[in-house]
Amino acid sequence: MLLRYGAQSMRLSELGELGLLAELERRGLARDIEHDAASLQGGVVVTQDALVEGVHFRLDWISWRDLGWRAAAVNLSDLAASGADAEGLVVTLAAPGDTRVEDVLELYAGLGEPGVPVVGGDTTRAAELVLSVTAVGRSARVPGRAGAQPGDTLVVTGPLGAAGAAFRNESFVRPPLRLREGRELAVSAHALLDVSDGLAVDAAHMAARSSCRVVIELDRVPLAESAQLEDLAFGEDYELLAAVAEPTRFAEIGRCEEGEGVEVLLEGAPYELGGWEHFR
Repeated sequence: MLLRYGAQSMRLSELGELGLLAELERRGLARDIEHDAASLQGGVVVTQDALVEGVHFRLDWISWRDLGWRAAAVNLSDLAASGADAEGLVVTLAAPGDTRVEDVLELYAGLGEPGVPVVGGDTTRAAELVLSVTAVGRSARVPGRAGAQPGDTLVVTGPLGAAGAAFRNESFVRPPLRLREGRELAVSAHALLDVSDGLAVDAAHMAARSSCRVVIELDRVPLAESAQLEDLAFGEDYELLAAVAEPTRFAEIGRCEEGEGVEVLLEGAPYELGGWEHFR
């Protein structure tokens, strides 16, 4: 996709997150950005996520401590999808000057709950609360998104839909930590990523990078308590999705075939399942 300039120039809302990333790659402004985290020399794995008030959370729906856990967990999920051991978090906090100190302390207590230390970062003033976390770890093998093959089985590490169900009730749930499961799957999985943007959207990432067709059978997808099928489109479940050649202990929800794109089936019939995309 080519960008246009001048009065008719394309907006981010038209291009979307995936289109922006593709354009950055096409122009050589970014590289090796197709996976959940960046893999550097020596097995170092780095990832970064930002949480913006009013976009990713509302303080009347979540406690400061749970917000800290959430900020840590969404980054540790990317390390899990890389099969990594987590070593540290670097945290940038941007907040209004009238923010209560005790709230900030609760936030950092939540950041520390997963057991990965905060080892640096920055603080600055902002009109709204913004929390940006960089997680650093090491992995012996990062499967990435590009290795899925026809004949592979699609597995997921836990039930989906909890985040969407909670949001319908004006609340948030704590994302799970799947570092151990990620290391287990990374030993042999052909492709591995986390479910953050919705099951169909994340499966599409795998299909596109692997040049194969991904088929999801909704009848086999484990649902969280009180979750409905439409909650699978919400994302933010942070379970791991893997393409494997051999049986595992995890729930099998589909397969990889020759072709391209994603096919979602319910009782054998096509089912429309959306997902989240930034800027749109």
